[in-house]
Amino acid sequence: MLLSLMGALLFVDALVLMGMGHFNVGVVLPALLGAAALWLGWRWRAVQQWRAARPLNQRLWSLGCVALAVWLASLLWFWSHLAGMGLAPQQVPSVQAIVVLGSGTLDGKPRPVLAARLDTAAELAMLQPQALIAVCGGVDWGETESEAEVMARYLQQRHSIAAERLVLEKLSTSTELNLRLSRPLLAGRGVATDAPMAMVSSDFHLMRAMDIAKRQGLHDVYPVAAPTPLATRFNAWLREYFAMASSWVLGEV
Repeated sequence: MLLSLMGALLFVDALVLMGMGHFNVGVVLPALLGAAALWLGWRWRAVQQWRAARPLNQRLWSLGCVALAVWLASLLWFWSHLAGMGLAPQQVPSVQAIVVLGSGTLDGKPRPVLAARLDTAAELAMLQPQALIAVCGGVDWGETESEAEVMARYLQQRHSIAAERLVLEKLSTSTELNLRLSRPLLAGRGVATDAPMAMVSSDFHLMRAMDIAKRQGLHDVYPVAAPTPLATRFNAWLREYFAMASSWVLGEV
């Protein structure tokens, strides 16, 4: 019964998010885990009979349980380090540039996670009117405008940010490229590579983004945390777990 209840919660949560247009490992994996838990709950007696039939089956079952426990422990350890990452806009010292990392658009509008980043960046921009604002991101699948163009329009229309303060980086497709491609554009506007800058991203994303920034030689960077919507928070944290592993394998962090 407990397995069935947990499986149903995971599966329904994933289905709701898929219905909202979210398709990533942080959504698909809970769907698969939920389906597996539902199947185990339904076939529990048969599984236990299989387990008792041969010593090898018992060892395989035990090995699977240990592997799941180790993975869950590593996931909780990672999440404990994500919690509390980043500064509030009021805590950021004076900077020359504010770099807003992309996250995704839909029908020419920022998705909720990206909108939260832009709202946080706008709050910081109001506190530091001398800073340029770099918005980063290329064209998402199925879209006709780059993320940077959508982000710039949002900041101008929603927060009355002057167009001359905006620097649009319209080619990147990853966090690593967000930072790498925005640097020469900011340099062209008089912001030196070693100048202090703020980097705005979602709270769950800042750990990886800061590691990437340091690997690129950016050391005077202040991480600014945008809140993650509660409805997608733990799915986003799960996705970031695998994104961090991928960045490590690719040598980005």
